[in-house]
Amino acid sequence: MNPKRTLPLILGWLLLALMAFAMPAQAQQEQSGEAPPAYSTLADMLENDQTRQQLIDQLRSLADDPASADTAADAPDLIRLELSLPRQLAQATSRIAGDVGDQFENLLGAVSSLVTGGLASQDSVFDMAAFSTAAINLGLVILTTFVLFAVVRRLAKPLFTRISQWSLNGTGLTPVLRLVICVAVAALIDVMIVALSYVGGNLTATFAIGETGELTTQASLFLNAFLVIELIKAAIRMLFSSRYEGLRLLPITAEEASYWNRFLARLIGTVGYGLMAVVPLISANVSPTLGQSIGTLIMFAAFIYAVVVVLTNRQRLRDALNVRAQQTTMAASRVSLQLFARTWHLFALAYFLMVLILTLTRPVDALPFVLFATLKTLAAVIIGMLVSSLLTQTIGRRIRLSDDLRRKLPLLEPRLNSYVPNALRVIRTLILIVVVMVVLDAWGAFNLAGWYASEAGRGLVGKLISVAVILVVAIAVWLGLASLIEHKLNPDTGKGEPSSRAKTLLSLFRNALAIALITMTVMIVLAEIGINIGPLIAGAGVLGLAIGFGSQKLVQDIITGVFIQIENAMNTGDVVTVGNVTGTAEKLSIRSVGIRDLNGTYHLVPFSSVDTVSNYMREFAYHVGEYGIAYRESIDEAIVALREAFDELSQDDEHKMNLLAPLEVAGVIALADSSVNIRVRIKTTPGTQWSTGRAYNRLVKLHFDAKGIEIPFPHTTLYFGVGKEAEAPPANLRVMQQRFDINGRPGGQPASGEQSREGEDDPRSRPNPAYQGDFDED
Repeated sequence: MNPKRTLPLILGWLLLALMAFAMPAQAQQEQSGEAPPAYSTLADMLENDQTRQQLIDQLRSLADDPASADTAADAPDLIRLELSLPRQLAQATSRIAGDVGDQFENLLGAVSSLVTGGLASQDSVFDMAAFSTAAINLGLVILTTFVLFAVVRRLAKPLFTRISQWSLNGTGLTPVLRLVICVAVAALIDVMIVALSYVGGNLTATFAIGETGELTTQASLFLNAFLVIELIKAAIRMLFSSRYEGLRLLPITAEEASYWNRFLARLIGTVGYGLMAVVPLISANVSPTLGQSIGTLIMFAAFIYAVVVVLTNRQRLRDALNVRAQQTTMAASRVSLQLFARTWHLFALAYFLMVLILTLTRPVDALPFVLFATLKTLAAVIIGMLVSSLLTQTIGRRIRLSDDLRRKLPLLEPRLNSYVPNALRVIRTLILIVVVMVVLDAWGAFNLAGWYASEAGRGLVGKLISVAVILVVAIAVWLGLASLIEHKLNPDTGKGEPSSRAKTLLSLFRNALAIALITMTVMIVLAEIGINIGPLIAGAGVLGLAIGFGSQKLVQDIITGVFIQIENAMNTGDVVTVGNVTGTAEKLSIRSVGIRDLNGTYHLVPFSSVDTVSNYMREFAYHVGEYGIAYRESIDEAIVALREAFDELSQDDEHKMNLLAPLEVAGVIALADSSVNIRVRIKTTPGTQWSTGRAYNRLVKLHFDAKGIEIPFPHTTLYFGVGKEAEAPPANLRVMQQRFDINGRPGGQPASGEQSREGEDDPRSRPNPAYQGDFDED
């Protein structure tokens, strides 16, 4: 701890505290009818040019208009208002310092008189025998009360242990609910123990020690102090339960809880018993001056003790708060905790200084006010923390739906888990605001009840509730309709795989629903908080009209897209040709279509540039094949080979389910330059025409080779050239004839490790089944 930095901060907080107490003191002085000294105030006004001129103008107006003399009574108000704020603060500080000085002077005088023996002669005749008897009787009452309190708490220890174990290891409720219930039960038991001890002390003081069944004043003072102080200690034990882990509201370790519990118990016990029992007894039996002085000494001792503890634990508590800040998920909470970690000791020192000053300057009503304000602050903070923890443990955890519901609505669970954290952040923010308002109300800085009773307060709360209800309803409607759309799109929910048209239309409807719902919700919320949405709607209409005129292409895109959807021209997943681009339609919106071509290039085609939509995925498709043979080959034999190739294709397990009709042979369609072209057509399911065509082409080549049918190809003529005598040089050629089998191998024998045509085909000659060329569907 750096004294050079700490001392100015402490002095600053002391100055702020003195300023805070200056205003109530000034108000109390005005209510009591006391006024500042007239001569001093008049001198201050004459020294100020502005106030002097105002006073001269006011006196002249009174002289000119005697009827206005009735308003002269307002002059003191002017004088009082014109006092500068620094002067008011200086006067209040001087008055407080004077009161504290008087307390010290009284203390020194009382101690001096007590030492010199003049105290009894100054105040009253001191009866030592009566004082000794009263002290003995009071001591017996104190001893009986505390012994009874300790015995009853000892007997209740197993009960506290059992309650703590259930709080830690119980089932059926969330941990926060178990903790709250167990702490409430333990606090009730603690209150009953205090009440039982109080009653036992009363009975002892009344019947065992008191005379004729009467309760003495000394015993009554102690018992009342015991009841109040032990109840406060019971409340402290709810926060810092060091012995019972399951009965501690604050999330700290047992060692930390024991330390702070001892510190607060000592502080409360010293101040409480000192001011509520010791001081009244000394004032009544010895001397009022000495009693008041002892009270001042007790408060200063408690203040010094509190300051020492706060400064000693400054860094340790700062580190603990920083660790807690790093564990929070909200940025606002993290920043607030980090700021509080750096300044918590300043707040604590200011609080103890305020208690000291109030006790010294206003001993009658200050201490109860501070006590109840502190209890309200602690209660508000603890309740806010518990409510936040309860919400975290109930709705802050990851939501898990049933397996059947997840199967039907696969996107509902992640959508809920994305909404809940945001809602939890909003609720925590509202809790923080309410806690701050309650704390300010407890210390008199804000009148919460009066604000809520006002029209503005009720209107704000009502608007917040209305907005919250609107948002919850809008979210619920979106979740319901979006889940219904997902239910329709899910193939596992009754009607099987939805059609491409259903997928496209439902996806577009979901997007349109989201836009419409957001727009309506925003409009309703704006209307609810008092904003006139009429001009907004009119402005939106004018803006839409201007946009319509300025972006005719966009309007054309949308209108064309609507008619394309109405006519069911294409759907997501279809292979289409749109705008000279052929590919698979991956994304279909109301304005454009995204197409992925064979090379993987993604094209975004606006509907305004679409004149024709060619869809290859409607009802059925055809593979159209044209096969050329040499002029010397038999056309009929070639057609037979084509039919045999189709028959073999029909037996293939991979392709037979894609064939919808027998082979259609159109016959010879052209006598080309080097070939006779024969056309065939195979009817297939939509999207499989390309894979079926590839498989059929392979079989045609194999069957043509097996039958020796030549497929023409370009021929090359070799020219060896001639000399000037037109004689060509000799070209020695040797023609070798060799037979080839159906697989094109010489000799007609299968190669080693392979099978012939009559057996099963070599699997290596088959295309890769994982490859899907062209635009094949899955």
